[in-house]
Amino acid sequence: MRISDLRFLVAWLLPALTIYSVTFLPTLAALWTLAIWWGIALVDVFMPGGKQSPDAVAADTRMTYFSAVLRVYVVLQLALIAVGMRAVVQADWLTVLGIAFSVGFITGSQGITFAHELGHSKSKIDRFCGWVLMSSVCYGHFMVEHYRGHHPRAATHPDAATSRMGETLYQFLPRTLWGSLQSGWRLEAQRIRQMKTSWLRSPLAWSTAASLAVIIALALIFRAQAAPKFIVFFIGQSVVAFVLLEIVNYIEHYGLQRKTTDGKREAFGMMHAWNADHVATNSMLANLQRHSDHHMHAWKPYATLQPLPGPQLPTGYAGCLMLAMVPPLWFALMHPRIEKIASNQALASAH
Repeated sequence: MRISDLRFLVAWLLPALTIYSVTFLPTLAALWTLAIWWGIALVDVFMPGGKQSPDAVAADTRMTYFSAVLRVYVVLQLALIAVGMRAVVQADWLTVLGIAFSVGFITGSQGITFAHELGHSKSKIDRFCGWVLMSSVCYGHFMVEHYRGHHPRAATHPDAATSRMGETLYQFLPRTLWGSLQSGWRLEAQRIRQMKTSWLRSPLAWSTAASLAVIIALALIFRAQAAPKFIVFFIGQSVVAFVLLEIVNYIEHYGLQRKTTDGKREAFGMMHAWNADHVATNSMLANLQRHSDHHMHAWKPYATLQPLPGPQLPTGYAGCLMLAMVPPLWFALMHPRIEKIASNQALASAH
């Protein structure tokens, strides 16, 4: 293992810092989270050498350490949610919402990212951990839709998780939230029919039941005064988490389209996803920004992903989250890039 590979341990820092802020500074937890978010965005832009992550590890490297980084995070996330529940008991409602935002920012930015990586693993333990993380944010259908829906259809109009040229974030969110939910359950029903199995053996059904069971248990077990706060916190952090996921989805393929000829899609290439190689964000998000290579080789462990020279974002994901929230600014930065890509492709085709 190389010294540079220790950078992925930074992934444990954010949930640890959030556990600290929620425990000891609950009224300031949301501001603490905003400061971390904006701080990462600034580091991506201004850190000397920070726009290029270390080289990928060799494909034949033992993945024990890299898997452990993700698996330990699962425990940290469950601890973070438990700490959040404990903190809201005596909190006022504004603080409850602030804690939900703070926890949801971590369960969304890192938790769903790591669930995504674990779900791509060939290990049953890893895939189970992915389901645990997605159940904890009430978004289990992602574990079906992403692998059997988004990956085959990414960068095409039928894909609910691909944003279209000129589509604002606020137009995209309702379309992707509803479309992904429908697609996930439809694909799972299709699998059950094809495998001649039953819903009792469906991980999606069990994941959804687990999420509902938590909410029902919070309502029944705790006294009337505390139960509403527990429920609002748990649902609130879930909403923050999966909305954050969909904002990242908006960024990852914005305006990029694969060609379709005679009903057949063009093979996914490096020009069909936006990339960034900023070391701070890549270290915290398991190289998620090396997105073209991920789609081209979905089973590759995160540490082996290559920084391909595909379309490049104006900054890392932390900054792009803010840019995407301001459509005129987002369009002003992204549309010239898309037009340049189209122009280069036209020139290449002419030659």
